[in-house]
Amino acid sequence: MRLSVGIAVSILVAVSIGVSTFIVHSLWWTTARDNSRMLAAEINGQIAKTVRIELGVTLRSAEAAWAAVRTIFVQNVIATRQADKREFVFLSQLQAQPNISWMFFGWPDGNFFASHRLGDGGLEMIEIDKGIRDRMLRKDRYIFIPGDIQFEERTFTETSYDPREHAWFENFMGLSSAGWIETRDLPDSKKTVYAFAGPIDVNRTRQGVLAVAIETDRLSRFLAKLAPGEFGAAFILNADGKVIAVPDAEADEITPARMGEGKLYEVAMISGERLLADPQANAQGTLTKRVVIDGVPYAVALTPLGFYGWRVATVIPEAAFLSDIDETLINLIYVLIGVVVVATGLAIWLIRSIVANPLARIAEDLGKIERFDVERIERRPSKLSELANLSAAAASMAAGLSAFRKYVPTDLVRMLVAEGIKIQPGGEMKQISVLFCDVTGFTGLSEKLGPKIVQLMEPFFSAASAAITQNGGTIDKFIGDAVMAFWGAPRKDANHAENACRAALDLVAAVGASGIKDEAGNPLCVRIGVNSGEALVGNIGSEQRLNYTAIGDVVNVASRLEGANKDYGTLVLVGPETRRQAADAIVVRELDTVTVFGRVEELVVYELIVMADGRDGSFAWIEAYEQGLAHYRTGRFEEAVAAFAAADQARNGDPASIAMMARAQDLLDRPPKEGWRAVTSTNKNQ
Repeated sequence: MRLSVGIAVSILVAVSIGVSTFIVHSLWWTTARDNSRMLAAEINGQIAKTVRIELGVTLRSAEAAWAAVRTIFVQNVIATRQADKREFVFLSQLQAQPNISWMFFGWPDGNFFASHRLGDGGLEMIEIDKGIRDRMLRKDRYIFIPGDIQFEERTFTETSYDPREHAWFENFMGLSSAGWIETRDLPDSKKTVYAFAGPIDVNRTRQGVLAVAIETDRLSRFLAKLAPGEFGAAFILNADGKVIAVPDAEADEITPARMGEGKLYEVAMISGERLLADPQANAQGTLTKRVVIDGVPYAVALTPLGFYGWRVATVIPEAAFLSDIDETLINLIYVLIGVVVVATGLAIWLIRSIVANPLARIAEDLGKIERFDVERIERRPSKLSELANLSAAAASMAAGLSAFRKYVPTDLVRMLVAEGIKIQPGGEMKQISVLFCDVTGFTGLSEKLGPKIVQLMEPFFSAASAAITQNGGTIDKFIGDAVMAFWGAPRKDANHAENACRAALDLVAAVGASGIKDEAGNPLCVRIGVNSGEALVGNIGSEQRLNYTAIGDVVNVASRLEGANKDYGTLVLVGPETRRQAADAIVVRELDTVTVFGRVEELVVYELIVMADGRDGSFAWIEAYEQGLAHYRTGRFEEAVAAFAAADQARNGDPASIAMMARAQDLLDRPPKEGWRAVTSTNKNQ
């Protein structure tokens, strides 16, 4: 026998509410307590994971710094006793790695050299050498200034410190590999530090021991950023159950963490002594226990961090989760009695109305919305206001999604759904190509035209959108007069570099063919930068606002390449990885070697001329230009001027050749200093 939806739902609601009346009050307390413990466990897991990641980053930073300096010594870039260059290397490493507190070196003759961070304000260099006032400790103090460091003062003090008397030197001087070690009593410091140390051999001769150390006060600062529950805290315990890091936002190498303050510290200390004193408990994974101190219960969890027997301890008062639950339980019983009576009668009365057909039609509409088929959805009347409102909401949602297409392409949303990308912050590393396009003279136009700039730019954005989408690209955003797009995500594109180059040329052609002009009647011109490589692609933002975009060095470089066009009078510049991946599909000329803002490594840039399948006519001027570039790079400026002039003439006007010819002529007139390199800085244009 089949029942109608109305009868079936009426019976179900009546039975459910009646049963709930008898059991909800007995289950409430157990459920609330279990949920609180589950929440505490979830918070503990998140805190432990976060601390483990931070510790891993800190340890890897120290190991990477040690490896970098070791390579400099082993490759004989500088000698271990080459004081001025060694000091620069140590200072640079400490300045670049904020998690590192110490970097020091000990020699077999007892000499010692170290760099030590002094909080966020500066650092000091410490040296003990028999040639320095009969082994006095020399200390040079520096302070950080924007983009650099500044020397402050030098002091000399008596010292008896000898690295040969300490385990970090003794243990590793006779070894052939590096490792972590706990050490203390570094010069002018009584702190316990954890050092990654290892021997340094140059030309098969042991020079001494290099070590990079971290202080737990840096971890204390990090713990202060965590908030386990509303009233909880996180601590780090060593293998003996002693608290070695506490939440302290002010802690650093100068200001030690405030140990022993607060009730939560006492709970962590006592919990560590009780739980870790048992060898069997200590061998387990995460330890959880309800600890009562002075009549107050706490939820405590200790999770291994995988380094020196350390554990992260989260301490959360149970009152943070269970406060007022007892009082609420009593009130809930009375409320439930009244709600049961009213809700049962109201539910049975409402469900007797016809609901099956409206629900089916609304479900059909929602299915269309899921498929983004939103044009034929309309409001469906119902005797139930809830169903009428639901239908109205579905219709409004469809209208909103239809308008939303103007902001986010439907194809992009469908791809995200098809690829199963979760609608939450996160992403993954992918090989992509990024395009930045900008309009020349936009700032002046916007000041001159005011609101009319919108009507002027609309044809440009239409042309840009068509060129990008027709070549399989994803439009990321419009930024004023600029357009950012990328290829290779969310769908994989094996030819992302080629397609990005094709879109760039199509965009230039489309803007030129559209006849878009400014108010003075001058044609609009665009500049484009294309770069390829690995980037983080995904939902970037917060839980409240997400943007499916790409971030990383490949994106930054693409933006800088777009701006670099101004120096050469070019329209499209591509990076070396785009050139490599597009290969024979494009015709380019090697334009110059540049440095871009925010990037230390030099970059060879190329001008995109045409796609290989659309090649028409002679490009002999490219060979002439690249000959000039070769002369320019080797300092043959007179030959470079001639070659650039030939390229300009062969192309019937080439702004890049003219620009490079002017540079070569200037260097010919005023020869550069020794050590000059043919690298152009574009930072001034950013």
